[in-house]
Amino acid sequence: MKPARADPRASRRDEHYILDLCDEFLGLKAVRQHSFPFLTGDPDLRGCRKPLPVDGFYPGLNLVVEYHERQHRESVGFFDDKPTVSGVPRGEQRRRYDERRRDLLPKHGYALVVLEVDEFTHDRAKRLLRTSEDQAVVARRLGIFRAP
Repeated sequence: MKPARADPRASRRDEHYILDLCDEFLGLKAVRQHSFPFLTGDPDLRGCRKPLPVDGFYPGLNLVVEYHERQHRESVGFFDDKPTVSGVPRGEQRRRYDERRRDLLPKHGYALVVLEVDEFTHDRAKRLLRTSEDQAVVARRLGIFRAP
């Protein structure tokens, strides 16, 4: 049986699909788009910093799971070059924010697991094909967080 073809909005839903697999494996429900007071974006023109959400947070495990679609590794043309309110191109801002999460979350006692699109079966456009092997990837990456 052929997998269902992904539509152009698949990257957002791919994130939900991956977090659903994590929820199922861990037996817990992640808090989606959770923000921490110490994790903020660059200041805007008025000097205000907005919270940087994480994809999934498991409070009982002090675990944050991020799913990185292709734009975290590859340039996505027009969108990456567009300037942000902080004055840097969107692609550079994404790189900085990913680095900020990698740096600050562990410093505050949270484990961070980043699941990359390339770890999962995907098509040429890097949309997930949603195969049974995806569960094995999640199990391998999150195994140490699962209760015995």
